Amino acid sequence: MQGENFTTGGFFFLEGFSRCPKLEIVLFVFSLGMYLITLLGNSTLILIAILDPHLQTPMYLFLGNLSFMDICYTSASIPTLLVNLLSSQKTIVFSGCVVQMYLSLAMGSTECVLLAVMAYDHYVAICNPLRYPIVMNKQVCVQMATVSWVTGCLTALLETSFALQIPLCGNLINHFTCEILAVLKLACTNSLLMDMTLLVVSVLLLPIPILLICISYVFILSTILRISSAEGRSKAFSTCGAHLTVVILYYGAALSMYLKPSSSSSQEVDKIISLLYGVLTLMLNPIIYSLRNKEVKDAMKKLLDKISLHQTHESL
Repeated sequence: MQGENFTTGGFFFLEGFSRCPKLEIVLFVFSLGMYLITLLGNSTLILIAILDPHLQTPMYLFLGNLSFMDICYTSASIPTLLVNLLSSQKTIVFSGCVVQMYLSLAMGSTECVLLAVMAYDHYVAICNPLRYPIVMNKQVCVQMATVSWVTGCLTALLETSFALQIPLCGNLINHFTCEILAVLKLACTNSLLMDMTLLVVSVLLLPIPILLICISYVFILSTILRISSAEGRSKAFSTCGAHLTVVILYYGAALSMYLKPSSSSSQEVDKIISLLYGVLTLMLNPIIYSLRNKEVKDAMKKLLDKISLHQTHESL
């Protein structure tokens, strides 16, 4: 396949972890387990955020959106990975590859923006608590969540459109999914479109939300240090702790993939990082947000009590 782009028919070969065939069964069990936990954890978080009236707040509106993104992100790539880990023919059709690339980019891009929005939400809650109900009213929160989705999806559409126009020499992707950087390595030559695609990812998509998050946390930290009581400082740190942990995990993985020098030896590392982010980090998100969150624990207990009561009535 010389000088062809995505618009042609056919398929890609996904190399995945073919170089380590003995690890494929282990990776299958690990990925399947983490994927099921991710679906269960994030679905549960969405469910209790909808059903419990005490969780009808901006934080849980954004958290519900984050959980839905995590489900979509993992579902865009992990099922294909699971099939290919058990198959000798590790292929994906062109149209499937395009859809997979777009969904992964869209969910990842949207999460970048949403994490910045959540940082602003924490900033208002801690730095301007009296104005919080006015500033972060339901209409504003819905608009901010919508802007996150629109920005992420349009950015992904732009990146995918650029990638579709780049001539490719070969159809063997050294990855377990149609990850954009892995696909761009098949480009016949460096081109303006390729540079523009990487520009969107590495200059606009990552640094701008990170800058907004850093600015928010500078003001948050400054406000927390001025709180006189130890209990007040502890409560403020607890409010931001889960979000900051998720930010570090998400951007740590993203920056390690997109803002590091490219080399042939780094491709295996890229796959491991991508797999860990795709199954492990997203599985941890609902755990991180619920582990030290009394509201989530109480809502979970109420939900389990209702299920138990319903089963008891049915058995009678």
